[in-house]
Amino acid sequence: MSKSRRYFIIGLCALLSIVLIWYFSRPTPVAVPAAIAHGYSIALKQARNGEPGAARVLYQQLGRTDLSPERRAALHAELPNYPSPHALKLADKDLSSESALVREAAIHSIVGLVPTGQRTLLLGPVLDDPEQAVRFTAANALLGLSPDTLGLYFGPLQQVLDEFVKALKAQPETAEGWIQLARLYIHSAMLPQAQNALAQAVRLQPDNLQAVVAQIELLDKQGKTDESRQLLARQLTAHPESAYLQHALGMWLLHHGERTYALLGLSKAVELEPGNQDYRYDLATTLHAQQELEAAQRQLEEIIQRHPANRKARVLLVNYWKESGQLQNVQVLLAQLEQQNPDDPALQQGL
Repeated sequence: MSKSRRYFIIGLCALLSIVLIWYFSRPTPVAVPAAIAHGYSIALKQARNGEPGAARVLYQQLGRTDLSPERRAALHAELPNYPSPHALKLADKDLSSESALVREAAIHSIVGLVPTGQRTLLLGPVLDDPEQAVRFTAANALLGLSPDTLGLYFGPLQQVLDEFVKALKAQPETAEGWIQLARLYIHSAMLPQAQNALAQAVRLQPDNLQAVVAQIELLDKQGKTDESRQLLARQLTAHPESAYLQHALGMWLLHHGERTYALLGLSKAVELEPGNQDYRYDLATTLHAQQELEAAQRQLEEIIQRHPANRKARVLLVNYWKESGQLQNVQVLLAQLEQQNPDDPALQQGL
């Protein structure tokens, strides 16, 4: 046998050994039961509609390893309405996903599942994520927390925020970019810079009401109440049918202790955009603060009728009905909540 042929055979044997080692050492695919494998669309529908068993099928789907990143992200969007220790475990696990899209979706899940002051330990490590977009998403989720709450992650957060500012300044000008930059400046108490950033956003998009309302809130925060009021009045004159501005008016009046007048703005916002859960929720809590308990209950009932998965409204309505002694209604709502998610902390705490 020639030397070259011998080397060829040796090389072939070595390659075969490598292939065999890889084949027998590779992870064994986890078999997904057919009912679960074909149940993604059903689970998503159940979760969005607040149907019985929604939490169970949502958790089952998130427990799969064969879902596309897009599908996992869609499931995470529903997870905050179904809190439990298991839900938090699923979200925490996906912070380590190979997909940046899934990691970002998991961050949003945790924001919905965990109170603001308790997010640091879960999201602080993500500030070191290899993907810039994921680091920025984590930073956004931690904005506004005090240095004491951030603890060891105060320094890493500042580093990511500095990086975020540089990235925003380097990209082509957009109104959204300027608004984001303003948020970062506000977190760092750089209020004049934030005001300038918002002015640039309005310069690019004069009818960008998100930027305008942010300007109004920032003027108010700086004690420039008259300027804030005047800007709000001008915008309401220009856009009288804007639910967004009517809601902003209501919240501005609430901030200044004018609850009775605030109800007018909040009611108008709901009238203009009846499907907006957040506007109706704010109206309900303001009505309750004005001792208009029945009216507040009706607003929360309307939210649940339109959006059965809205856990926040359901839990608040349970509390309001307990206040008024309507225990039969309380039992009905709790039974529905238990059907949706038997591990809901509200049930465990004996709400």
